[in-house]
Amino acid sequence: MPLIRSISDLRNHAMEISEICHAEDQPVFITRNGKGDMVVMSQAHYERIQSLIELYQKLGEAEILDASGETGISHKMLMKQLKDKIK
Repeated sequence: MPLIRSISDLRNHAMEISEICHAEDQPVFITRNGKGDMVVMSQAHYERIQSLIELYQKLGEAEILDASGETGISHKMLMKQLKDKIK
């Protein structure tokens, strides 16, 4: 269930909201005049979301390449290339 707080709570209880973000490991939705205004989250939570977005983008690119018929290299070939670079 989303955590919702008013912007005055953010102003008056910023440390409490920070603790909630870290303890619950989820974002806190901030309202202004009864309407959604912004989202506050821990940096760790934000970085996980960014990592997931990057992963989904790479998967999307791979699906496009696969749909176009493009072939990649085998695991065996990749390992050989990496070992050659190390030597």
